[in-house]
Amino acid sequence: MMTFLARMKVKQDRVADFVRLAHAMTEKVHALEPDTLHYEFFKLRDEPLGYAVLERFTSEAAEEAHRNTPHFLALAPDLVDCLDGTYVREFLDPLE
Repeated sequence: MMTFLARMKVKQDRVADFVRLAHAMTEKVHALEPDTLHYEFFKLRDEPLGYAVLERFTSEAAEEAHRNTPHFLALAPDLVDCLDGTYVREFLDPLE
């Protein structure tokens, strides 16, 4: 299993675009990717332009497959264009 939280800051004038694209990506992932166990965007409570996406896949191969889907390839560049800088991934492991 592979799980991570990606944190990002969105350009102030691109928030509406980012939210629209995030919803579109989420809908496609939920409908078309059975090996994506969780995919959800969040608004960071204490950062006005902060957002995050929590992603969980059955395997690293499933995450790689996600990054190569037609919907990811179509939407991801526009999502990244909305960012003020880049994103930071925090990889998570279950408690043992």
